[in-house]
Amino acid sequence: MLNLSQSYAYSTCVRTTAFNVLITSMMHFHGTGRIFRKHAKCLVVCHSPLRIMRPDDANIVGNVHGGTILKMIEEAGCIIGTRHCNTQPGDRCAAQLARVERTDFLYPMFIGEVAHVSAEITYASKHSVEVQVHVMSENILTGATKMTNRAALWYVPFSLKNVDNVTEVPPIKYASLEQEEEGKKRYEAQKMERLETKERNGELLMPVSAPEPYTVGFSQSSLIHLVGPSDCTLHGFVHGGVTMKLMDEVAGIVAARHCKTNIVTASVDAINFHRKIMKGCVVTVSGRATFASNKSMEIEVFVDADPLIEAEKGKYRAVTAFFTYISLDKQGKPLPIPSMKLEGDEEQRRFEDGKMRYLQNKAKRLADKERQQ
Repeated sequence: MLNLSQSYAYSTCVRTTAFNVLITSMMHFHGTGRIFRKHAKCLVVCHSPLRIMRPDDANIVGNVHGGTILKMIEEAGCIIGTRHCNTQPGDRCAAQLARVERTDFLYPMFIGEVAHVSAEITYASKHSVEVQVHVMSENILTGATKMTNRAALWYVPFSLKNVDNVTEVPPIKYASLEQEEEGKKRYEAQKMERLETKERNGELLMPVSAPEPYTVGFSQSSLIHLVGPSDCTLHGFVHGGVTMKLMDEVAGIVAARHCKTNIVTASVDAINFHRKIMKGCVVTVSGRATFASNKSMEIEVFVDADPLIEAEKGKYRAVTAFFTYISLDKQGKPLPIPSMKLEGDEEQRRFEDGKMRYLQNKAKRLADKERQQ
């Protein structure tokens, strides 16, 4: 049964086993676990979406890989965004991921459990759409369920005739004026932050000779990947979820090298997709530690794309993000994070910036908790 906060909403149900998708537009929640299309003559019944987690979805310690969950989240958002943006006459378009506002990893998901992914469009500007996604896990032996992840993503529709053209987004109906105003505030905030990120995303990760343990240079890591057809949409662009999984792998390597323990993704902050990555590019995914508190560490990850065939276009910074990891013992209980050894003013500056983000996120979590009580 889908839990809708409003009587009317834009939502998606994703049966990811074969990834057949039912998108219900302007739906009415009946209260019996079924959803009916309000304006259509035919009855649309949306059952809870599912995908069983298999061994090839696991990380090295047996939990479901955080990158796998990120891929499911992005795919659900892409489907509902593309469906919505094609509900009005005009050029056909595809929703391209522009930004992941935040993704929270609330609980681990395990192999053998069933993942339920639901997505809802919560705000639409003239050229972008906000999608809220929730992931539930179900133990099919006991029937126990829990919310494991929640995320907010922004998509921009690109014309299929000319991928450099951004099409207009159809408006949505809000439950109240206040809901629309809150969405507009989120839109303006993310727009401003994206501009600030573009100004500082030109840094390069340089190799360090014989680094000491617990320094930034000791744990910094990179992966190089050639983008093939299986990584891309039908239109030749890399899926946002594919990129996020690579980024999560690099961030995990950085965290493991620093902590030397089992590490898990706690949250992902502000993934900004600055430019599209095409099939045939060589992508370099790099990560470095920027901040560590007693219980968590922040890792900056960026993706550089280098066209292999059209080399004249040159290398460019495509994606930037911050991942937060925690360290666990063999029983899955949190361990202290080793302190970072900072070298130079630049590392100190990044550490202070990370500390500010850490304190802001902590204050926001406390405020959200108080509102829920």
